[in-house]
Amino acid sequence: MIQHKIKYNIHNTDKTQTLHLKVNEYTGMYIIHRALLQQLNNKRQGTANTKTRSEVRGGGRKPWKQKGTGRARAGSIRSPLWKGGGIIFGPKYKNYNIKINKKEKNLALSNILYNKVKDTLVITEFKCNQNHPNTKLLLQEINNLGLNSANNKYILIIVNKKEKNLYLSVRNLQNIELISVHQLNIFSLLKAQKLIITSSALNHLNRTYNDD
Repeated sequence: MIQHKIKYNIHNTDKTQTLHLKVNEYTGMYIIHRALLQQLNNKRQGTANTKTRSEVRGGGRKPWKQKGTGRARAGSIRSPLWKGGGIIFGPKYKNYNIKINKKEKNLALSNILYNKVKDTLVITEFKCNQNHPNTKLLLQEINNLGLNSANNKYILIIVNKKEKNLYLSVRNLQNIELISVHQLNIFSLLKAQKLIITSSALNHLNRTYNDD
């Protein structure tokens, strides 16, 4: 495992900010894959369920006698061969949850952040939306960062705390996602083509992923 020191230039200022990340260059992709599988599997409800012949109500009485009717023998109206009967090999409730270590998950997030250094912008804070939500002003501010919000590139905005006005300004935009630094996850980072991180959020990342 290698400790990397990444320097970010804060947009429109002369200041720089440093992020320390522990990265495993040999098994990094494997750890990211495990963490992604864990996130996607834990989202599955697993509630699909069908009833077998023993669970379907009714069918206790034999429909007709075994011999002498000319019809095929039958022991229950809830046989899987009958309409309204049980289901053979149908889906049953299943728990898909996977567990991985906290350090393993943090290492996966660190690897992705390290791989996306060239596509990351650090800003102080968003200046718009302080008084009321305004999607148009937010798009102008994103365009001023050198990112074209109209080219359908997926942009992930990471803030220290979700402000209500900022959230209301972003929620109607299909290719822009807003998350707090506490909600940082594998799927959103992998999906993002550009990252915008606020300075306060970067400080929190430093405290989280540089903890020995």
